[in-house]
Formats: sequence, C-alpha cells, structure tokens
Amino acid sequence: MRRVLSAICVAAALAGGGARAADELFTVVRVDVAKQDLRLFWRDDRGQPWRRLDRLADGLKARGRTLTFGMNAGMFHADASPVGLLVIDGQELAPLNLAGGEGNFFLKPNGVFLIGPQGARVVDAVDYPQWRDGVRQATQSGPLLLKGGEIHPALRPNSASRYVRNGVCVLGSQAAFVISRRAVTFHEFAVFFRDELHCRDALYLDGAVSSLYSPALGRNDRWSALGPMFGVVQDLTQP
Repeated sequence: MRRVLSAICVAAALAGGGARAADELFTVVRVDVAKQDLRLFWRDDRGQPWRRLDRLADGLKARGRTLTFGMNAGMFHADASPVGLLVIDGQELAPLNLAGGEGNFFLKPNGVFLIGPQGARVVDAVDYPQWRDGVRQATQSGPLLLKGGEIHPALRPNSASRYVRNGVCVLGSQAAFVISRRAVTFHEFAVFFRDELHCRDALYLDGAVSSLYSPALGRNDRWSALGPMFGVVQDLTQP
C-alpha cells in the first residue's frame, strides 16, 4: 500500500480546499463543493472550445475572476465535443450516452460526476436519470474505477497498458481529483482510490491527455488540446 508522504497547503489558493502531493505516483486536489465554485467549461463566448486550461484562466481573468484549479473533465471527440453527457450551469449541452462501443468510455459500467441539490457524487451512468433533477454540473466518462468499493472487473492487475491518468471521487462535501505523476495501470489507479482515499465510487476521466492547472502547485499542463474542463473559479476581489 502506498503511503501519502507529504502535504502542500493551498488553502489561500483554493479558498478553503486543499491539495496534497501523494507519494511519487499521485497528486490529489480536494475541492469542497459546498464552499468553492467548482464548474465545468467547454466553449468560450464565441462558441469555440477553450481547448487549454491556461486559455480558460486568461478568459476568466478578463472577466475579473481567477482560475485556482483546473483539470480535463471527461472524454471528447477530435472537435472537442464530449462523447457523453455534459451539463453546464444547469443546461444539458450533450446527452447521456449509454451506447456500446470500443474504447475506455464504453467499458461498462461507466459513470457520471455531478453536482446537484444534494452536493457532488459519482454515479453509474445508467442511474443518472434518477439524479437529473436540479443538476447544475455533470460530465460523463468511463469506466467507473470503483463502484460500491469494488474495482471494475475489467481492470486487471497484470495489464501492460500504462498511461498518465486522472480521475475523481467524492468524499463527503469534497470532490477528490487525482492525477498520476507517471504512467500507471488502470488497476493501480483504482487501488489508490480504494485503499488510500477510501472512496466508494470513482470515475476515470482520461489517460494520455490528463492535465492539471494549479498555480499553488506550480502546474500549468499544456501538452494536449482538451475538451470539457473542470475549474474552480474565484473573484479576483476575494481574499
């Protein structure tokens, strides 16, 4: 079992949340959705995809806001359109996708991260309709790394597939975002969520494009064009 070795205090940057570098494998950023403004982003005012977290940060700064945290938020097509569900500020911009297909997104069960009247949660995509009412933000990706504390049955310990990966789970009022610091297997990633973070349900967001924006951690990943993105937004006038 990997042990968390160090912590980085970012309370000022995340306005009450925190981030910590785990061991040599993972970085964890916790966002308290009850206190922080966690949103999803996709397109700018001209209808063009933001594509990069630093461009989103620049766009927000022009509006008197600052991006204190950002991460890619689910799988997308070449034109940056989401493969599955995307809800931003209560508006469904792309529908739930329960179709079959090839690739990680379609490795069932896949899931949805959402923020609704009862806070944040990760749910099986087939169960999303019962949570739909009042949802403010939602993104679909896959597979579910964990469901009810159990690792997805298709994630094999001896897999040769290794990538930098990112994902999310919910712990109380906090969304815990994780990105690996080097290439890992799906199984290693799922075990970290289960054994170190003690998550019950965890959603895989993506692999080779995995990106983190965090001024507090000195991260501004720009190596890949992105689709939908998570962002924590704060007014520049806030302390």
